Amino acid sequence: MVAFSSRGLLLLLLLVGFLYAAPRFGLPVEKVAVVEEPKVSDKRIAFSFDDTPRGMGAFLEKDERPRLLIEALETAGIEQAAFFINPGRITPSDNDAETVAAYASAGHVLANHTAHHSKLASTSVEKFLADVDEAAKWLEGKPNTRPWFRFPHLDEGSKNKVKRDAVRKALKQRGLMNGYVTVDASDWYLEELALQASKAGQTMDWNAMRDLFVESYLESANFSDDLARRTLDRAPVQMILLHDTDLAAMFVDDLAAALKKDGWQIVTADEAYRDPIAFMEPDVEFADGTRIQMLAAEKKIGNRWYMRNDQKVAKKLFAERVLRD
Repeated sequence: MVAFSSRGLLLLLLLVGFLYAAPRFGLPVEKVAVVEEPKVSDKRIAFSFDDTPRGMGAFLEKDERPRLLIEALETAGIEQAAFFINPGRITPSDNDAETVAAYASAGHVLANHTAHHSKLASTSVEKFLADVDEAAKWLEGKPNTRPWFRFPHLDEGSKNKVKRDAVRKALKQRGLMNGYVTVDASDWYLEELALQASKAGQTMDWNAMRDLFVESYLESANFSDDLARRTLDRAPVQMILLHDTDLAAMFVDDLAAALKKDGWQIVTADEAYRDPIAFMEPDVEFADGTRIQMLAAEKKIGNRWYMRNDQKVAKKLFAERVLRD
């Protein structure tokens, strides 16, 4: 117990009385600022690239793209992205095998995308699985491989449930997990429009192209985040779908910066595929969209489609914002 002298006790009582009376008489009293802890965002996203190796793009030399993409991923702080490989495109006369090895050496992971980019809806189950097995054989023993498989075109058989279920069962027997996607803005189509413009001799505004690319994927990420919360009542790790294109190599660091500014945390592909959403198998009438779209359809939740994946919308935006007379 602290002992007070009579004088000290009197001063203490006077101070307490002043603090009590000051607000009543309009006397100024200094307020103590309350410092709130900054809120930590629960928005997490991982990066993946399909169709490696890919042909010539609109802007870069083919061999220049992987070097620039690796540098951009490092600049962006993306420690581990997933590259889904089509080994059937690799020949002894190109440097594509070295490109795949360079991605793995940079710390990124490799996974199966079929050897020849087969579309399940238009391929027999037997032929499709043979294409899966051919890719698996090529990937066997390669550094940084993962037992993940991503359907080309995100097509799991379209409306053919028998075909879908047969392939799902076969993938499990092979120890392969579905490499789900949740965020898409059709970068492959923007690349296609850029290629068409380049071949036609049209002038393109690179800054406008960058802004359209970044804006579209940022919007798609937030669209998918909202849809996931409405569908699952939580925020799963989002998996962004990009392709091994010139646009990705040129702008992925800008996209990562925009995501971080918007409150997104970039995580590894390994973390994404540990999330419970990775093990869900939606049972819907269609099977050719993102994992979030299919889960939302299963629960009959509306507004499931990001509008810029409509090619008419994307083409109009490209013409208005990127092309110059």
